[in-house]
Amino acid sequence: MNLPIVIGLLVAAYLVGSIPTALWVGRWFYGLDIREHGSGNAGATNTFRVLGKKPGSFVMAVDVLKGWAATSLATVMMQQGAIQPGQLLYFQLACGVLAVLGHIYPIWAGFRGGKGVATVLGMMLAIAPATVGVCILVFIVMLVLFRYVSLSSMTAGVVFAVLQLFPAFRPDNSLLLWFGFVLALLLIYTHRANIGRLRAGTESRVPMPWDKK
Repeated sequence: MNLPIVIGLLVAAYLVGSIPTALWVGRWFYGLDIREHGSGNAGATNTFRVLGKKPGSFVMAVDVLKGWAATSLATVMMQQGAIQPGQLLYFQLACGVLAVLGHIYPIWAGFRGGKGVATVLGMMLAIAPATVGVCILVFIVMLVLFRYVSLSSMTAGVVFAVLQLFPAFRPDNSLLLWFGFVLALLLIYTHRANIGRLRAGTESRVPMPWDKK
């Protein structure tokens, strides 16, 4: 193992995840701190809520890309001979987790970020694209039916974990199976305030294009 390359790219994964997309978009184009509006989170969902569809879509796309790019740094490690092929998944997970931590606790934004859902999505797209593809469909169906981003995100996370129990989606390395369940629990934990609002009936709903004005 080439420690300088490994450590350098692990740090890079955190720094990539730390890019505060929602915060910068809000400040540069709208003159506001997104964390002082809506839910107070510097993420795509709050950007949709406060700034609208176009900036929200941009923030989501970049945050997904952050997770995918950071996780893909593990492949760079392998290509540079810094790690062995059998170690790839372990370092993909390490890079992805560091990116998510960077999104939640960004060094560029006073360690006040978002919940990391979009970055987790990008991370898992780099590791298990087929399973994530199904989860994206689940997310879309839940969003159309119930109009809650939080509920859709939690459901998709649970589906990701459960899907891996079936042969068609079962990973070669059982570590990814366990990680899926930890990820689902983490999503539920980070959305605990949303769960409270869902139970109280005060959670914000996402309007659909076909809704009547």
